[in-house]
Amino acid sequence: MHYDLIIRGGTCVFPWGETKADLGVKDGRIANLDVTTQDSAIQEINARGLHVLPGMIDSHVHLRDPGNAAIESIATGTRAAALGGITMVFDMPNTSPSITSAQTIADKRRTVAENALIDMGLYVGATRANTPELAQLEQEEGICAIKVFAGSSTGDLMIEDDEGIEAVLRSGHRRVAFHSEDEYRLQARKPLFETGMPHVNHMIWRDEECAFLGTRRITALARKTGRPVHILHTSTAEELDWLAAHRSHVSVEVLVNHLTQVGPECYETLGAYAVMNPPIRDQRHYDACWAAIRDGRVDVVSSDHAPHPREAKEKPWPLCPAGLTGVQTILPVMLDHVNAGRLSLTRLVDLMAAGPARIYGLQTKGRLAVGFDADLTLVDLRMQREIRNDWIASPVGWTPFDGKGVTGWPVGTIVRGTVVMRDDEIVSGPIGRLARFAP
Repeated sequence: MHYDLIIRGGTCVFPWGETKADLGVKDGRIANLDVTTQDSAIQEINARGLHVLPGMIDSHVHLRDPGNAAIESIATGTRAAALGGITMVFDMPNTSPSITSAQTIADKRRTVAENALIDMGLYVGATRANTPELAQLEQEEGICAIKVFAGSSTGDLMIEDDEGIEAVLRSGHRRVAFHSEDEYRLQARKPLFETGMPHVNHMIWRDEECAFLGTRRITALARKTGRPVHILHTSTAEELDWLAAHRSHVSVEVLVNHLTQVGPECYETLGAYAVMNPPIRDQRHYDACWAAIRDGRVDVVSSDHAPHPREAKEKPWPLCPAGLTGVQTILPVMLDHVNAGRLSLTRLVDLMAAGPARIYGLQTKGRLAVGFDADLTLVDLRMQREIRNDWIASPVGWTPFDGKGVTGWPVGTIVRGTVVMRDDEIVSGPIGRLARFAP
């Protein structure tokens, strides 16, 4: 047989376990899991000593496009993702203008076609005005889910009341993703704090009850309407315990930051470069997030990549914007957790490939299997590197993990059979496109 690409000698992480295999790729799909030495290809990769993973997916990023390309864009954000071993991202709608209509979706679709190095999905933002159209908008090409900001947003991308949220849940049938902090509690507590107070007050203001109250309300409305929902960046022990009893209606995302950084120490060392929503919390919640990873309560791990320029981040708290870079560093950090024994490589694949595919309805991504897209992430589990600001491709040029040593590093990013990154070098043009999701 003659293939477009053969990857020989790598340890492949299949749904049924890890084994050495030689993969054959043809027409952008995995065509054979057991090619022979007699088979040939236009391109061959020697993957001996490497692990071959299904393409890693970061299902929660903010690429700021349309917006200000000096902060981030689809071109720079997907470059960062590819350098970090990510083959697909799902981009949030709070851009300028917001992605809330068929026209803005069409405009963004053209931007993806012209600029994306890897494949993408798009969230469409729920507003009070577009709620009646959401059932149609969720069927647009490339839409991964409806996104609802039930707290911590501006302009029309905010639906914080039960009546408004229920109306969204009754418009359409696909899973709805939520930022679930309770806006009423946030605003009630805001007068307790003053400009210039220490950054640790971010986790005090946006406390456990703020997150838990929002999640309880959304869960109740999901059960009432029968609509599946996805709680983004779940960050508290209380939420994770609660959601274990509501898996029939609710799926769960946890961020890499809540698995890696701990307050109050991170605020003392990083200041504004630890400020994100929901906040990084204390050891009790860190331990709860890892317990939920181990026992299967967590479906997806993402980065919530949300870059801001240094001059904005360095304003006094709480004037400094919340949000951290992360799409380029999520996989190296998670591979370091694998090497530290906190989770298995198979579980990581479940959280960053199979999990997003299952939750969002990707039909041909998320696993190494014949007929699936040849989205592959090659990693060297023994490679030791230091994450540094000067490696970051996003224009803002910083990471909260600057100086962090890790063991485990992505060395290849392959999207539908095309090698996009190899050994820290981008080697393809913008071949990304919007993925197909189950209707």
